[in-house]
Amino acid sequence: MGMGTSNFVIRWINFLTMLLAIAVVIFGVWMSTHHDGCRKSLTLPVLGLGAFIFIISIIGFLGAVKKNTILLWIYLIMLCIILVAILVFTVLAFIITNNGSGHNVSGLRYKEYQLKDYSSWFLKQLNNTDNWKRLKSCLVKSQDCNNLAKQYKTLKQYKMAKLTPIEAGCCRPPSECGYPVVNASHYDLSFHPISSNNDCKLYKNSRAVKCYNCDSCKAGVAQYMKTEWRVVAIFNLALFVVLSIIYFVGCCARRNAAQSQSKV
Repeated sequence: MGMGTSNFVIRWINFLTMLLAIAVVIFGVWMSTHHDGCRKSLTLPVLGLGAFIFIISIIGFLGAVKKNTILLWIYLIMLCIILVAILVFTVLAFIITNNGSGHNVSGLRYKEYQLKDYSSWFLKQLNNTDNWKRLKSCLVKSQDCNNLAKQYKTLKQYKMAKLTPIEAGCCRPPSECGYPVVNASHYDLSFHPISSNNDCKLYKNSRAVKCYNCDSCKAGVAQYMKTEWRVVAIFNLALFVVLSIIYFVGCCARRNAAQSQSKV
């Protein structure tokens, strides 16, 4: 690739990523002022990501503009670290999310999930008292369970509903308990459960309790996380390809800058 072409591409790519980094930082600042503790927990990672993208972008931009081999070397080293990190994370994400799937239940249009089906990493994270306390607080604030009664006004609608993994695991007791359904937010708990599953005892009709302390709820969260992680992993594969191309162009720009300086 010619000197002018490689430098031009690197300049504009890093100029655009600088703008992206500024947008990420602004989003992080907005999150820090938000009163939702669930979003606030992501503030530092988002700000850190934005700052890192900005730093590496400005190094690459200045290196291409000034044709400085030292800056371009630093840029390539940092980009290489990012590529390795993305590759490692993606492989781990696919390994961690390899286990776990829903179980079909007769008469239901959705699946139920069991915590034991998921990887040991998910089990460790979700069984950690502090982690689950924080996640449970987010689930209660999300109002997903409370909104079911508004969404499904009749018992027939509720029984025909296709609930999400979190709704299926956190908003209702497992089907094996056998509690009669009154409506989308209420079960007849006077009925003696036909299962020894501890989740049957933990479920309450209270808005603040529901089945948030149940293993079925943790399993629903695990399934949600698995799906999200898979999406991120696929996105990372695409990002890895794009960054690899940018890395190649950066190598061309560094080589051309070195040749230009040697001629001088």
